[in-house]
Amino acid sequence: MKNTVKEIPIEEIVLETDAPYLAPVPYRGKRNSSAYIPLIANSLATYKSLTFEDVSKQTTENAKNLFNIKLMSICH
Repeated sequence: MKNTVKEIPIEEIVLETDAPYLAPVPYRGKRNSSAYIPLIANSLATYKSLTFEDVSKQTTENAKNLFNIKLMSICH
């Protein structure tokens, strides 16, 4: 998996938890949870030689683009 992840551009990756019984290590065997996404982001950062913050920002942008999410400012 590490080699595959290295080949995929970070601009093409989103993080999600739709596999309810495939939790990351160290929670393998337990029900998956969105609370584990930071673990996945941290592993991804390591595999791609990026910072956790860079992975978090880019994957958030990727998800917003994929789902066409536009955030409106509430300040005038």
